[in-house]
Amino acid sequence: MTQTKRIVLSSDHAAIDLRRAVADHIAAKGWDVVDIGPTTIESTHYPLHGKAAAEKVASGDCALGIILCGTGQGIMMAANKVPGIRCGVCSDTFSAEMIRQHNDANMLSIGARVVGEGLALKIVDAFLDATFEGGRHATRVGMIEGAGV
Repeated sequence: MTQTKRIVLSSDHAAIDLRRAVADHIAAKGWDVVDIGPTTIESTHYPLHGKAAAEKVASGDCALGIILCGTGQGIMMAANKVPGIRCGVCSDTFSAEMIRQHNDANMLSIGARVVGEGLALKIVDAFLDATFEGGRHATRVGMIEGAGV
């Protein structure tokens, strides 16, 4: 029996609608979605949501995470402050695939004010379908994690 993979999603107020579309999309692909909000469009602080999602990935509670804010940049910066997190912001499918293949990214950030829903779902698919290649990339990921920098 295959165990369902858990993925955490979070956003700020600017990305609630896109986050919900992403959640529905990946749930339909068989992922167990842990959506930690927010649930209202009241202004909120993206660093809190980025950190909360990153902690779920870093702890092993969730295998991967997808976070969203207006540009994807701020929430990504907050997530990357959590040890063990490698999150990249992507607005194209090639970058989403490469951050998994070459950087062993465990989180993806998307800007809801940068890409539309159709492209965002393609970016999510590229991220989820890619796997880490290891090899020379493992050395570099080790350097990112502090082993050689």
